[in-house]
Amino acid sequence: MKVIGITGPTGAGKTTALQVLRTFGAEIIDADAVYHDLLEGSSELRGALLDRFGDSILGPKGGIDRKKLSQAVYPDRLEELNALTHPIIVREVWARVEEARRAGLPAAAIDAIALMECGLGEKCDAVVAVVAPLELRIRRIMARDGIDEDYARRRALAQQSERFFRERADYVLENGESDTPETFAERARALFARLLEEV
Repeated sequence: MKVIGITGPTGAGKTTALQVLRTFGAEIIDADAVYHDLLEGSSELRGALLDRFGDSILGPKGGIDRKKLSQAVYPDRLEELNALTHPIIVREVWARVEEARRAGLPAAAIDAIALMECGLGEKCDAVVAVVAPLELRIRRIMARDGIDEDYARRRALAQQSERFFRERADYVLENGESDTPETFAERARALFARLLEEV
């Protein structure tokens, strides 16, 4: 089974690339969704967060409130949060990879914007960065999330640069101004077919 890491900045087209991988029978593992599952269900993560950030991060029903956690973390304590959460997330993501392997699937794709920073990238057989020009990504984020340009720009600029992703990936999928979702999907399909054929 091939383990393929998919990373890149928001608005670049990772979702389209992942939909293509799904057509090859790949298990898609979304690291953000894993994190949200763990926030709700992991007593280990809950205990670690409460020890570090205090009970001001709890919601009215006693669970971790993501908005309150975010307020406790930004802008100065993000590294602290990542150091605490990444090992737990990596362990759970890899448990799901192993489930896919036992199920006999041809591939597992790990969707993670912080794929390299958290250490998952080095566990993958291949890392694919999906990139697109900044202004195009900003327009896509605005349309996708229904937000104004200023907020979309701040979100885009808060992430790692395109160069960061290019330098750390084994393969780069470009999603340019002249691309349609169909042309980009075809380019992704060609790359993934090649990767999955490699023994």
